[in-house]
Amino acid sequence: MSEQSPGVDVVVVGGGIGGLANALALTLKGLRVRVLEQAHEFGEVGAGLQIAPNCTRILHHWGLLDEVKSLGVLPESIVMKDALNGDVLTRLDLRDVERRYGFPYMVIHRSDLHGTLLRACRRAGVELVNDVAVTGYEQAEGGAVAVHDGGRESAQVVLAADGLRSVARRIVSDDEPVSSAYVAYRGAVPFDQVAGLDAQPKDVVVHVGPRCHFVQYSLRQGEMFNQVAVFESPKALAGEADWGTPDELDAAFAATCDQVRAGLPLMWRDRWWRMYDREPIMNWVRGRIALTGDAAHPPLQYLAQGAVMAMEDAWVLSEHVGARGGAGAPGTSAGVDWDAALAAYNAVRPQHCRRVQTTARAWGNLWHHDGEKREWRNAVLRERDVYDYGYVDWLFGPTALTPGHLPPMFPEYGE
Repeated sequence: MSEQSPGVDVVVVGGGIGGLANALALTLKGLRVRVLEQAHEFGEVGAGLQIAPNCTRILHHWGLLDEVKSLGVLPESIVMKDALNGDVLTRLDLRDVERRYGFPYMVIHRSDLHGTLLRACRRAGVELVNDVAVTGYEQAEGGAVAVHDGGRESAQVVLAADGLRSVARRIVSDDEPVSSAYVAYRGAVPFDQVAGLDAQPKDVVVHVGPRCHFVQYSLRQGEMFNQVAVFESPKALAGEADWGTPDELDAAFAATCDQVRAGLPLMWRDRWWRMYDREPIMNWVRGRIALTGDAAHPPLQYLAQGAVMAMEDAWVLSEHVGARGGAGAPGTSAGVDWDAALAAYNAVRPQHCRRVQTTARAWGNLWHHDGEKREWRNAVLRERDVYDYGYVDWLFGPTALTPGHLPPMFPEYGE
């Protein structure tokens, strides 16, 4: 590949959900975007995702919400149960959530959301390039460069959507991924396979237990059933390399209730995901190179905001680009004040994502209490009013474009 093809304004490194969201959002502002993906084909591995109203609002803005809704499920409630005895602790009425925030809470297969973004990028004219592994980044006069074995790709801006183990992150931080010692097993099966599991197809059910939790919900308009089993690995705590194996899965859930244990045989046992995040960093931009998605803010999964934050990043950056000139002549970014747009993006997104990352850690600790702490947690959750949104207003409301628009987190609780 050559140094730069005429008319490429932005190079996005990484073709996952965050990379495609950025490519689409910037293309809709009139820019010419090229996506570099190291895999031979564009695709996603995994099972279900939860998409809160702060993200369905953005999907609506991009004209994709109806398509996404046709592929996913709009559950009626999130129900939290005690994993040991199955007692209901609290719930969130998702129909009321939609009334409150104006947009739905939904669940969708990761590959279906990715496919929607991919189709939208193709319709919009994004240039999608496979088999390119970016190994380095450089600043250039008036832009930046992504370096790979086949050459160099330069543009006005390079966005690094290269994930948890981002190469580009080294430009702004020398930190490393942080292991939580927790492991996730997943499994999505046809719904008829769970007919005997007392499955609740209209709800997202979260069983919280000592050092483990178990999540269940429907996918693909109820045709599939998704399960996620997460637990703390004793081998990880002991420093052993082979951690998270199926024997640890079974041991972690041995004391849980019948509904949880009945779902375990349906989990995929030939693969598992070790749970990492990183310490929040407050600078994602160096020159014309910017981090986005998990490269900038990989969270633990307890708030279900990982993919959501990546799409929020894309919307916020594109809105600042649009406010600072949008495209100049067709296929160029001559009219964009990129330094100002990146500075505005960098002023607000690290602040919000830091709050999500640190709160996700705390929320995970709450889920996994044992003994007296478990009894305290259960009592607190049982006392919660179903229509108390004090803990989610800061997440589910409109995505902030400036630091001044970031809402207080828990004002009702004396933040």
